[in-house]
Amino acid sequence: RNDMGSGLQMNRLLQGDVGSGKTMVALLSCLIAIGNQSQSCLVAPTEILAQQHFEDLSAQLTSLGLTVRLLTGSSTKKERNNIHEMLLDGTLHLLIGTHAVFEDLVVFANLGLAIIDEQHRFGVAQRSRLWRKSPLPPHILVMTATPIPRTLAMSVYGDLDISIIDELPPGRTPIVTSHRNDGARLKVF
Repeated sequence: RNDMGSGLQMNRLLQGDVGSGKTMVALLSCLIAIGNQSQSCLVAPTEILAQQHFEDLSAQLTSLGLTVRLLTGSSTKKERNNIHEMLLDGTLHLLIGTHAVFEDLVVFANLGLAIIDEQHRFGVAQRSRLWRKSPLPPHILVMTATPIPRTLAMSVYGDLDISIIDELPPGRTPIVTSHRNDGARLKVF
């Protein structure tokens, strides 16, 4: 498939700390795919993360006249039907979702790029289902802050290329990680 430039199928791991810019790389990759008349999808392991990606990316892409939709287990039947139609007729540029993207009814007209966030949370069989969602297998970009041994082994044996973001963007808000016990649940919420 040569619709994204080189003619080689991408199968790449993007590793970087939280806040390092992985989502921006994903966004730019989607724009390349869309610019080459292909659709993209981004799959996240939880509805909260999928919703976060949807809010972040759709604001930027809709201002460019591109169509972005969110598909999760909570999506209504009407929303699902609309998404299925848009995928098949090619008017949906980017689908962001959870495990719901793996359903058999989700079929793309021309999936050029599949992005999997926190890829270690998905099984090999689930990830491979994305390859069959379009007439030609898409380029694959998997992202993680914490690669697991199986992922590292795939990169060592050449099944997965690797890119590492080892610098943080300037002006980035520091990430604060803290532990709270059950007594602070309401404060956390």
